[in-house]
Amino acid sequence: MRMGQIERNTRETRISLSWNLDGEGRYEGSCGVGFFDHMMQALCVHGGFDIQLSMEGDLEVDCHHSIEDLGIVMGMALHQALEDKAGIRRYGSFYVPMDEALGFCALDVSGRAFLVFDTEYANPSVGTLDCCMVKEFFRALAFQAGLTLHLKTLYGENDHHKIEALFKAFAHALKEAVTRTGEGVLSSKGVL
Repeated sequence: MRMGQIERNTRETRISLSWNLDGEGRYEGSCGVGFFDHMMQALCVHGGFDIQLSMEGDLEVDCHHSIEDLGIVMGMALHQALEDKAGIRRYGSFYVPMDEALGFCALDVSGRAFLVFDTEYANPSVGTLDCCMVKEFFRALAFQAGLTLHLKTLYGENDHHKIEALFKAFAHALKEAVTRTGEGVLSSKGVL
């Protein structure tokens, strides 16, 4: 079982998370932001991951600290679960249509953190999630996990649909990238 378990407590958030990469698509717990829990559920279902989350955040301020810190913890858990990255496909990419919106993700489990995030939102928020926090979440996750991550909304009108398309595309791309090949590290360097 490829599992990452992280506990991280700050003055702003208290997070305990486990992430099983070889799960059944279950999300248990809550980050306290309803729409983001919906995205976490989508991530688990479409990636075949199991995530258990216990979390408290300073949501009386806004959602920033909670969403960014959750990205940090998830990135740490992913990094831990993948260990030396041996025997995985390494690369993944996927398009997801969500009604009128089309989202795309390409990623490399490279050990070199980078984020390209190409999308715009018409509204400041969806529910209690500030739309600007989608980028911050993926940046935190990518930099802690060591992913080269490219996310793009090719088109769309509804912000809910655009965000959900990106999360589902990320889930499928990550599922592909962490698929076991049974071979060594996919790099001419021999390490990632």
